[in-house]
Amino acid sequence: MDQLAFDGENRKRIQAVQNAFGLSGEPLYCPGRTLMGEGTLMKKCRKNCKLKAFFLFSDILVYGSILVSGRWYKKQKVIALENIKQEDMEDSVDFENQWLICTPSKSFYVSAMSYEEKQSWMKHIDDCQRLLLQDGSRKRCSTFAVSWIPDQAAEKCLRCLCKFTNTMRRHHCRKCGFLVCKQCSKKRAVIDHIHPTKLQRICKRCHQLIEEEEKSRLRVGSTGEDDNGGTSSDDDKIQSHTRSSWLDTLSGTWGLMDTSQAEEE
Repeated sequence: MDQLAFDGENRKRIQAVQNAFGLSGEPLYCPGRTLMGEGTLMKKCRKNCKLKAFFLFSDILVYGSILVSGRWYKKQKVIALENIKQEDMEDSVDFENQWLICTPSKSFYVSAMSYEEKQSWMKHIDDCQRLLLQDGSRKRCSTFAVSWIPDQAAEKCLRCLCKFTNTMRRHHCRKCGFLVCKQCSKKRAVIDHIHPTKLQRICKRCHQLIEEEEKSRLRVGSTGEDDNGGTSSDDDKIQSHTRSSWLDTLSGTWGLMDTSQAEEE
């Protein structure tokens, strides 16, 4: 009877969350899914911080924008727990108790009201993920989207150094996360872990690295070995280039990086 009572109450709670998102949200109830907890977290968006409602289930993390607290939400996002990686972050001047949630399609910063609440969220997400992966039916994701460099971190394009203005707008390369101008981000490419078919905006440097990698693949054929007998990937090259370029940027004309996280343009 206790299990039946729990199942009934759990179903009501999940149905209430589902109803709060209205017809714009996807169905949330399915057999075996449990609502583990809910609360509000501050999410760093492209230009500012926004309070979002988060719901942790036994197999997914759901969040959305708040219309009426506790009653109505919109812009539902659903993330499978096997596709989440968490990274603890130090406090910044304007964003305390923060951490980074990485997913294949998007990575973003969130913060809690207190350090204890932050640790509780991170622990419960990790615990649910570990239990979900125990039986081996699901595999942990290994490829995640880069976290975008925030708008306020650069006054100039990080590729051509042209100054951003009202007409020279900022754009983000989906491959490396750099802030670039329109001229430096005309190229498009499929990035599998973001979307298997949709072309994504990339900067001219990432496009060059992708082309070099493709030429290298054609040269070595199906062996997968490079000229030195090893293997290489465009992700490794791009990430290495991103790390070194961003360090150069920090010591250059743009000053210290603010840890704000951008939303999709």
